[in-house]
Amino acid sequence: MYRLAGELGGLGLATTDLVNARGLIDGNQKTRQLIATCPEDSPFSVQIFGNEVSEMVEAAQILESKDVDSIDINMGCPVDRITKGGAGASMMKQGNQSVKLVQAIVDAVKLPVTVKMRLGWDETQLTAPTFAREFEQVGVAAVMIHGRTRAQGFGGTVDLDGIRQVVQAVEKIPVIGNGDVRSIADADRMLKVTGCHGVSVGRGALANPWIFRQLVQWEQTGRFDGAGSFDDRLVLMNRQFDFLEEFQGAHRAISMFRKMGHWYLKAMRVRPALRHKFQLAKSREDFDHVLEEISVAGPSRGSRSDLEFAVNISVPSGPIAHW
Repeated sequence: MYRLAGELGGLGLATTDLVNARGLIDGNQKTRQLIATCPEDSPFSVQIFGNEVSEMVEAAQILESKDVDSIDINMGCPVDRITKGGAGASMMKQGNQSVKLVQAIVDAVKLPVTVKMRLGWDETQLTAPTFAREFEQVGVAAVMIHGRTRAQGFGGTVDLDGIRQVVQAVEKIPVIGNGDVRSIADADRMLKVTGCHGVSVGRGALANPWIFRQLVQWEQTGRFDGAGSFDDRLVLMNRQFDFLEEFQGAHRAISMFRKMGHWYLKAMRVRPALRHKFQLAKSREDFDHVLEEISVAGPSRGSRSDLEFAVNISVPSGPIAHW
C-alpha cells in the first residue's frame, strides 16, 4: 500500500504496521516481511513496540543497519494482547519508565526517532501533553497523537482539543494529528482547530488512496482533483496485487489480498455476486478472469466516471479485551 500511495503522489512518509522488537531480534519470518521494502518506499519508517529497554534498543540498532529512514515507537496501540505485556498504549501510564525507554533509543541510534501515542490510558490519565514535552527534551524528532484514549478504542469521535493541548505542550518539534481524517475537510478542521503541523491518515487512505495527492494539491492551490474513477480503481487494484505477488507469490498473495479486494470492490459498487466470485479466486488466472468480468459489468449503480466512490473501513468494536 505504501508503494502504491507513493506512486499516486503526495505521500510524505510511510510507516509500517506494528513490528515486535523481540521478533525483529529473533529474525522471525513474519516480522521480516513487515519491514520488507524497496527503493520506491522512501522515506520509510518502521514502527516498533515492546516494553523492555534492551530489546527496543537492539531492535532500533538492527533497523539502523538496514538503512531505514526513521524509527517510530508505538505508544498508541490499544489492543489487549499488546497492552497486557506493557507495550503500546499501556506505556501512556508508565511515566518515567516510558521516558527512559524512549531516551535510550534516541541515544542508541543516529536516525530520527518519533513516537506515536494516544491522549492517555483513559480520561483520568491524559498524559500525552506531559509525555510530548518530556520526549522533546530527550531528543525525539516528532510526535504523532491519535486523539482518543486507550479506553475509547476507536469509538466516538477524535478529541481535537486534546490534540491541541499536545501541540501547546512542546516548543519546537512537529506534532502530527491523527484520527478520523478521511477527507480534505477533515484535515482542514484538524489543522485549524489543533494547530498541529501535519496530519496522519490511516483508514482514510484505504478508502481513498488518492487522499495524499489531494492533500498536497489543496495545500498548494486550495483546490484538488477528485479521487479515482471506477476504471482508475480497477487499475490500482491490479497494480497493488502485482506488488503483493512480487513479494509473496501468487498463491499467498491471493489469500492476503481478499480483504483489501473487498474494500476496493465495495467502494466501486460492484454487485455482490461478482464480489463473492472474487473471494473464491484461487489462482492468478481466476483473479484476472473475475476482474475482467467486473470491468465489463461496471458499477451496479452510477457511472464509471463517478468520483465519489467510497466505503467505510471497519475497525474493531466491542470490549477492547476481546480484540
